[in-house]
Amino acid sequence: MASYRIRQYQDKDFDAVRTLFARGMLEHSPAGYRHVLRSGRVQLLLLILFVLVRAAGGFWLLGLGAVALAFVAIWLLVRTYCTAYVRQALSTDLADVRGSYLRSPHSCFWVAEAGGAVVGMVAVEPPEDPAEREVALELKRMSVSREHRGWGISGALCREVLSFARARGFGAVVLSTSVVQVAAQRLYESQGFRKVGASSPSLLATLFCFQVFRYRCDLPGPGTAPPR
Repeated sequence: MASYRIRQYQDKDFDAVRTLFARGMLEHSPAGYRHVLRSGRVQLLLLILFVLVRAAGGFWLLGLGAVALAFVAIWLLVRTYCTAYVRQALSTDLADVRGSYLRSPHSCFWVAEAGGAVVGMVAVEPPEDPAEREVALELKRMSVSREHRGWGISGALCREVLSFARARGFGAVVLSTSVVQVAAQRLYESQGFRKVGASSPSLLATLFCFQVFRYRCDLPGPGTAPPR
């Protein structure tokens, strides 16, 4: 059986946590690219582009070349979007993990360690939505290294967050994940989460049919948050 342990974040984990998060997020770029290309809206736009360039130039190759350039442009947009998301995280909460997650009784950050190396991570904190803050905590920054997936680490990290929230009297845990993170969706659903909403984070995401799903797991008990 694979051996690992889950412990609270320590300052020595700083570089490993940031690297793990960045690699994990950027791994989704190819899946995001395929998702965009499968969109009926995008396929229609590519067909229109081909027809217009073919009609204007009079050559099939010009139309095909225009579509090929569009494929490249879409890949660059998807990759840029993923990179921008990673940079934002690294410059905000992951720039000061201790300050962001270990100075409040209602937030925490854990790592999974195997063979002396950090191979997984997850955080929890109060949600941004004021209405949810009264009853729920939010799971964030879940990531497990590619080499250590299938060990049950993701499920163990998820249960750590659920136990943390339950012990503090919260009635639910919420989280967000993207449409292309299918494995993550399956994991969360296996842990009792249910999809409660979907949204597109930008106009470009709407054009590309890219959605962010909102999940919620209701915890047993009265669900009354502790007094402030």
